[in-house]
Amino acid sequence: MKNLLIRFAVSNKGRALRVVVGMMILAFGFEVNPILILVGIIPLLAGVFDVFLLAPLAGLPFEGMKIRKKLKK
Repeated sequence: MKNLLIRFAVSNKGRALRVVVGMMILAFGFEVNPILILVGIIPLLAGVFDVFLLAPLAGLPFEGMKIRKKLKK
């Protein structure tokens, strides 16, 4: 099950979702609470730079391309 989540997160759709969610949190932060701006930057930049911050917890590399190669085996 966790492999499915990680596979989705590092896929193009997962990356796009992280970017969109990050932008939504940023927009909400500008309107409501500036602290959310900092929170929104994390998924936005993770999606843009193709990294998955939770992958090391599953024993996988940090970079999306390396995760995809490792999961492909």
